Amino acid sequence: MKLPALLLATTVAAASVTGTAAAQPAETGFVRIDDDITLRRLVVRNAQAKGAVLFLHGFPETILSFKDIAISLGDDFEVHTFDWPGYGESSRPAPDRFAYAPTDYARVLKAYIEHERLDTSKLTIYATDIGALPALLLALDEPGIARRIIVGDFAPFDRPQYMYESLRNLKTPAAAEPTRAAMNATSAEILANVHRRDLPPELQYDLPPELAADMARNWNRDGMTTADAFFHYYGHFTRDQQFFEANVERLGTPVRVIWGERDLYIRPDMGVEFAKKAGVEIDVLPGIGHFPHLQDPQRTVREVRASMR
Repeated sequence: MKLPALLLATTVAAASVTGTAAAQPAETGFVRIDDDITLRRLVVRNAQAKGAVLFLHGFPETILSFKDIAISLGDDFEVHTFDWPGYGESSRPAPDRFAYAPTDYARVLKAYIEHERLDTSKLTIYATDIGALPALLLALDEPGIARRIIVGDFAPFDRPQYMYESLRNLKTPAAAEPTRAAMNATSAEILANVHRRDLPPELQYDLPPELAADMARNWNRDGMTTADAFFHYYGHFTRDQQFFEANVERLGTPVRVIWGERDLYIRPDMGVEFAKKAGVEIDVLPGIGHFPHLQDPQRTVREVRASMR
């Protein structure tokens, strides 16, 4: 994907989460990080912002997972989110140029914060699934990278017993390649059901149509699928998990953990263990699955607002 070095910004129509006040418009565009990485991002600006919020999505999401939440928070804060490399409309370089490892994503996160000149003393990072470990790895070396980091529904440690079968398989060299092939062959089913597979019928919900279309349209771009990027991430995941666990006592940034009680993909036991080892709070959300921000976006809005007080 060839894009100019400067930000290309396009204002998109604003839509608000029900019950919010004075929504600001959301801008989508592109930011060039280096020769290999250009990120699609979404920003809600606020000239009188009380602080900034940066949302980091998981698999198989895109920036549109947080669009309505960002607009809802935009009355008080400047809000950012970007597609990880390999997702949405961000770059998908060959793995010999970019490894898609959590440590590589941590460097992308740092570069984005520096590019946007975000005031980290007033920054909350909300990171879920594959976005959480990169944020925490960055915080090990730069505890001032944010005022607070909210993480959840991810795998900070190498605990396959807490993980869904396909995720365990991606951590196993012999099973990883067949699992990638199966995910690509069933991409339509994944996109239709990944967000509700862990929920009983009465708790299931539909994705915003704009998000569902964006994920489907961008599953395969520039010769790489979203599942391919996920596969490469998992190829380095165990190494980076083990590094993080060995250094978790260095974590100096204030962290809060939230977790869906019904998370099928990464059981709450993982979050409880992480919170205990890191000495931080955890809130297990009743009736919520792996995607709290999609299932109950108003709760996410409240969680972020509370972190900024």
